[in-house]
Amino acid sequence: MEQLDAVVIGAGVVGLAIARNLAQAGREVLVLEKNTRFGEETSARNSEVIHAGLYYPQGSLKAQTCVRGNRLLYDYCRERAIPHQACGKLVVATDVNQLSQLQALQQQATNNACVPLTWLDKAELQTIEPELRAEAALLSPSTGIVDSHSLMQALLADLEAAGGQLVTANPVTGGQINPQQRVLQLDGYDVQAALVVNAAGLHAPALARQLHGAADWIPVPAFARGNYFSLSGKNPFQHLIYPLPEQAGLGIHLTLDLQGRARFGPDVQWLDIPDASVIDYRVDVSRKEAFAEAIRAYWPVLDSNALQPDYTGVRPKITAPGVEAADFLLADARLHGCDGVMHLFGIESPGLTACLALAEVVSARLLNTGA
Repeated sequence: MEQLDAVVIGAGVVGLAIARNLAQAGREVLVLEKNTRFGEETSARNSEVIHAGLYYPQGSLKAQTCVRGNRLLYDYCRERAIPHQACGKLVVATDVNQLSQLQALQQQATNNACVPLTWLDKAELQTIEPELRAEAALLSPSTGIVDSHSLMQALLADLEAAGGQLVTANPVTGGQINPQQRVLQLDGYDVQAALVVNAAGLHAPALARQLHGAADWIPVPAFARGNYFSLSGKNPFQHLIYPLPEQAGLGIHLTLDLQGRARFGPDVQWLDIPDASVIDYRVDVSRKEAFAEAIRAYWPVLDSNALQPDYTGVRPKITAPGVEAADFLLADARLHGCDGVMHLFGIESPGLTACLALAEVVSARLLNTGA
């Protein structure tokens, strides 16, 4: 049986960031990806937003890694010439009854040590975004957008420069992990690894059950699809525009790509499916009018005919509909008793922003250097 130093399962943005860190720490790293290319699932089907860390409970892993990840990601993008833009975000209160919620969000951002937000009243908003309708808004200057594909390419290049390797079209089909062994079954052969990281995203809980068997520390996955519609015609906005957050998501917001084109989404559409292998990524075009109604709350002149189906993504949630969103869950030996093994569960938004900070935490725990 082949003996490996470190195996990372899943070549999304978080898996690549972790693999890069481990390789730069001197470990020989192999990344296994079941698809034919890296980053084809959650990492390629999101808003590509660099989040500021406003929304998450103080002290949570989401808050900590998002705020630190925001700073690390901007530095990394500048260092590696990765296309990005700090365009800023406006979180809007569309009626006076929402002003107290907006104030609470500003306090939450302060508690989380985010880059300070600026309160803008109705007149100030009209000056910077004339077509926006809102009573007030918070301007988040550290929110931006990034080319996620270029980001993953840079992480992969760093991994390979440090001696690591990515192997695609090579799923982990089974194996056995316990305190005595870490065996992974691949296509026709088995390998054993000193370190194992399950960064399989949507498939992480199912993979953990394959490797450990039934265990109460493995969460039950829930899948929330988000549809996106793009805007045909001229985009009048310079900032990202967000309504106040909902329980399962951040509301149907307006984001920009690096060419200035506008798209709207995601909504929250819970999927009643047994596992992530049967996800349907087609846009549900029947949701177009609901999108238009939500958008008109802050952009009243929208013509619904200008909305065109674009793409979908699926959030790898670990809480059921109606339940408050869970924190990121890093399942290490403290949960399962297997040294050198880490499973990442529920890495939904802000996972893209947090990728470099999550990589620091995971590497430190696996290599016993803190965190």
